Amino acid sequence: MTPPLFHLAGIRFGYDPSHPVLRGAEFSLAPGERVALTGRNGCGKTTLLHLMLGLLRPQAGSVEAFGAPRRTEAAFRAVRARAGLLFQDSDDQLFCPTVAEDVAFGPLNLGKSRSEAADIVTDTLTMLGLAGFERRITYQLSGGEKRLVALATVLAMAPEALLLDEPCNGLDAGTEDRLITILAGLPQAMVLISHDAAFLDRLAHRRVELRDGRLI
Repeated sequence: MTPPLFHLAGIRFGYDPSHPVLRGAEFSLAPGERVALTGRNGCGKTTLLHLMLGLLRPQAGSVEAFGAPRRTEAAFRAVRARAGLLFQDSDDQLFCPTVAEDVAFGPLNLGKSRSEAADIVTDTLTMLGLAGFERRITYQLSGGEKRLVALATVLAMAPEALLLDEPCNGLDAGTEDRLITILAGLPQAMVLISHDAAFLDRLAHRRVELRDGRLI
């Protein structure tokens, strides 16, 4: 049996430890699986994604990723090279002056040459319908354009798993349809957070709901 890419067991976490957001949460993500993570606002969905990548650390429980337990910052750095997170707010993800620089940042940090990174930028932007955006100034983009560029920065790193926090925020109906087609054609495992039920219906293999600190 193929081991899961992620396995979280007994996860307990609270920004105020006396009021935990997660209370013994259990979650697994299999290779190629697309899982919808649902729940009310503020229930801890984004928190769970951040725990999977070590951006937050559980107060109890364990995180295994890609076949190994992950506890230290060095161990989680290896996870972040293999799993890409799309932040809920695109402005948290885009920090370079131009689109090309933002999209190339990840591949360059993974050791790609500037020529290889430039090819990745072109291919990724073209796939997302953003051909010709390379020299656009990031902060001048519309909200929907920023969302797609933020996704491009994730896809450019060719991760094995995608953790997508509200990926269709700010997108018009046509762009959302294109995004669904793109995501449906990707081989990566995905965790999808969205309040758009139709979006999740078209992509997810299964749903889990975060309720009272546990996944149902």
